[in-house]
Amino acid sequence: MSDYTAKSYEARHPAAELWRETLARIPTLFGRLVYLAALRDAGGGYAHPALSHMLGRENADRTLRHSHHQIFAQWLALGLEEQKSDLGDFLHEFHAPREALHYRELVPAGARDAERQLYLTDLETLLELLKFEHGGVSPAPEA
Repeated sequence: MSDYTAKSYEARHPAAELWRETLARIPTLFGRLVYLAALRDAGGGYAHPALSHMLGRENADRTLRHSHHQIFAQWLALGLEEQKSDLGDFLHEFHAPREALHYRELVPAGARDAERQLYLTDLETLLELLKFEHGGVSPAPEA
């Protein structure tokens, strides 16, 4: 079976459909990052019960690892305004306080240093913007 044929088969596999539907239920890219990072264990492996049952542990790990990096790359490809909107939607949807966000833990293990730095810079900027917008910073007194 050629590589193209194997990938085409995998894309049509019931597990692939289940996984696409699972991720599609999460309305924000940032929410998907949070979800995928939560599937990673302390050793860096990924597990999802239904996917592991359908694909086996190794293939499920590979699928989840790939998804995590893919969603991370999609997040990085957004402009800052789109990221701000997506993050705001996530925080609103889950009633998550900005202070409780463990954003540093969401970076996939395979991310390059440049990707990691861009992500961290963007997130820290966005969190400051959101804090400012929600009255977290008092305006400077007039002289």
